[in-house]
Amino acid sequence: MKIDRLLGIVTVLQQKGRVTAPFLAEKFEVSRRTIARDIEDICRAGIPVVTAQGAGGGIWLMDGFALDTTVFTRDELAAILAGLQSVDSVSRDGSGRRAAEKLGGDAAVTSQTMRIDLSSFYKDDLAAKIEAIRAAIDGTRRISFRYFYEKGEADKVLEPYSVVFHWSDWYVFGWSREREDFRLFKLRRLWDLRVLDETFTPRPVPEEKTRLGSHMTDDYMVEAVYEPSEKYRLVEEYGPASFTVLPDGKLWTRWGFTTAGRAARWLLGFGDKVRVLSPPEMVERMKKEIEKMKKLYET
Repeated sequence: MKIDRLLGIVTVLQQKGRVTAPFLAEKFEVSRRTIARDIEDICRAGIPVVTAQGAGGGIWLMDGFALDTTVFTRDELAAILAGLQSVDSVSRDGSGRRAAEKLGGDAAVTSQTMRIDLSSFYKDDLAAKIEAIRAAIDGTRRISFRYFYEKGEADKVLEPYSVVFHWSDWYVFGWSREREDFRLFKLRRLWDLRVLDETFTPRPVPEEKTRLGSHMTDDYMVEAVYEPSEKYRLVEEYGPASFTVLPDGKLWTRWGFTTAGRAARWLLGFGDKVRVLSPPEMVERMKKEIEKMKKLYET
């Protein structure tokens, strides 16, 4: 829309100072003639834009002039309000709603096109955990909790740095005193959370640690064939180009997993709807797991 472009031009002039017509034309993907007309419209609106030809010329705002450009289009405001609503979906303090009211959000805008709900079936507990961890971060105080993981469970102490929504789940990121390194802990596996009186001095976070999951590589390759009925699950997880449809309608895949254990858990979830072809050790692992399950029902 033209009004969006006019606001964009004013914003660029405030941010960059002096620019050229070709620069604006390229940025907004219009002709130089259109930019010239836009500048005339901006001037008619009472915003003093100066133009000059030749070397050292260009387009800029008159010295001393400043305009509050924190004006949003309807779509931009809807996106902001959707984000604020997502905050309230995992918080009980209503800060997202209050911020939306200050921005002038109304039902007509917030009901449009997009809604984000970051909560889950355990929303109340999740909100309590997030609020406690954020309070600990603000006060640079350590937290302790009971953590449940594949190898068992253990008590942990962490210097919390941030609450993270990643891989469709919630985590706390911080410095593990036990591991002497930065770690992620999933909130759904984290219980008996306490904010301790112990304070800590924040440590610099290495840049590579901010790239969450960069240490995880999907290099354990597994070849398998799935029944046609499971196509929706494969599409949901990996997309419609992730498998090959065989002449009999079955679905052939060759995917990478982070570990053999993760691969086995994924495959066992399909029951008799999948057959593993390779590698040989995964075929044997599946046979053993199936035998163990069978024995549960033989007693």
